[in-house]
Amino acid sequence: MATAAFEEIVDDFEFLEDWEDRYRHVIEQGKAMEPLDDALKVPATKVEGCASQVWLHTQIDGGVFRFDGDSDAMIVKGLIALLRKLYNGLTLAEVLVVDARSEMERLGLNDHLSAQRSNGLRAMIERIRETATAAQG
Repeated sequence: MATAAFEEIVDDFEFLEDWEDRYRHVIEQGKAMEPLDDALKVPATKVEGCASQVWLHTQIDGGVFRFDGDSDAMIVKGLIALLRKLYNGLTLAEVLVVDARSEMERLGLNDHLSAQRSNGLRAMIERIRETATAAQG
């Protein structure tokens, strides 16, 4: 299950022939995001398990999940942008049924991310799932 915004990314990736173009597209997605306010870059929003600095700030309004994020690494910021397109606007229950790993595989990312980046992506997905689980009560 993916959002319409994520499906657009999947479509975009299908037109990009080689990995370098896809890599650039991921970075562009990150650059297009608004930076996270420095006041939100606190220990509570920091994601452990990432080689770079990563912060995810979640908002849940009426059972609808949204998050913003930031990183000091361009590719990681791009990965955050992709995860935002995958999760933002879903209900808490929907967040928990998304198979993020499979969805990201559709982009061909798993074969091209370093082990550290893959671990960081996994840590971000875990944080999102933990937050949604906790919010459900």
